[in-house]
Amino acid sequence: MNDSDGDVSGDGDGDFGVNVDLDGHVDPDRLESSLAAELGTRVIELEVVDDGLNLILEVSTDDASGPYMLRKPNKLRDASYMNDLRREYAIMERLHETAVPAPTPVLYGDDESIFGDPYYLMTALEGEPIPLGENLPERFRTPRSRERVAARLVEALADIHAADPEPFADSCHRLTPRARVDRATVRLQETTQVTGHEVPALQSVAEWLRENAPTETRTTLVHGDFRPGNVLFSGTDRAEITGVLDWETAALGDPLTDLGYLLLRWRDANDWRPSLEALETRHGDEHEDALRQLREQNERGLSPFTAKPGSPTRRDLVARYEAATGFAFEHERFYRALAAFSLAVVWEDLHRDRLEAGDPSDWKPYVEYVSLIADGIVGGEFPL
Repeated sequence: MNDSDGDVSGDGDGDFGVNVDLDGHVDPDRLESSLAAELGTRVIELEVVDDGLNLILEVSTDDASGPYMLRKPNKLRDASYMNDLRREYAIMERLHETAVPAPTPVLYGDDESIFGDPYYLMTALEGEPIPLGENLPERFRTPRSRERVAARLVEALADIHAADPEPFADSCHRLTPRARVDRATVRLQETTQVTGHEVPALQSVAEWLRENAPTETRTTLVHGDFRPGNVLFSGTDRAEITGVLDWETAALGDPLTDLGYLLLRWRDANDWRPSLEALETRHGDEHEDALRQLREQNERGLSPFTAKPGSPTRRDLVARYEAATGFAFEHERFYRALAAFSLAVVWEDLHRDRLEAGDPSDWKPYVEYVSLIADGIVGGEFPL
């Protein structure tokens, strides 16, 4: 459903003994030859792991140096909320000197004869993410394991916010909360001029966010998209985080924007659920599959495991973060509403991308759904 959470694909026959489908991306032989020359070893397997916002390939070699993951942007990299690939690579180089678990960057490739665009190679880490709408891996489906998953997420976020921001100053944009609102609002206007999709609730939320943006804030390293789908979990019944992925939206700014975004994914047992009646009236005939998914998400949450026994409530999660960082979570409505607004902007951008490509798009009801969440946070119907 969600391009930003990954769209795994890969079929067809390749020359590497695995299912490889690089049609429209690159000649596998050319890529194999280039990587072998750069790495000083023979590439023996390529496998498509993801082909959504980014093309992700697993690259195996015939020595102990691999495997690696190759990452090349497919879409939205020109958006104002995205870093270009060179910045993302530089951020990952600096992360290697911190306590933040992340893949190690190995190679930046700017030979346009390969993909036509830059790409980079990084170490492959063990573990698996938890995509939007998915449950935990079966081994973690106990109260104790759900509590541990939450604890590890808070620890990883605290590690990011504890990193010295100075080494990142030349590779990260600096963004105040108000700057985030302004940038997202401009992108929304640019996008809806193409799609013609007007969502009045988002306009009113944008106005509220501008009026209520905190002015006295800290400046730390901020991930920008911190959620279970961008974290690798490993271990048996005792979850461990092996890596935080996808630094394409990293910046220097207010750390509470990351916490607000994580809380958007967190469901309490008796949460408010917006009415979907208006969405179903507008889109029932054209977007039946999307509405079926939205009904399920509305009932279960964006991360269903967070409402199950053992998983802490949002308030408990905030308390753990405050204890780990010493940062008080003030202006909580602002940060949670900003998270929902920002997600709506990205999803509207994905809607634009589909339309411009001449493909059918189911994104309209999703954008309108998350705008209901944002409006509910602003109006107090969806409390912390």
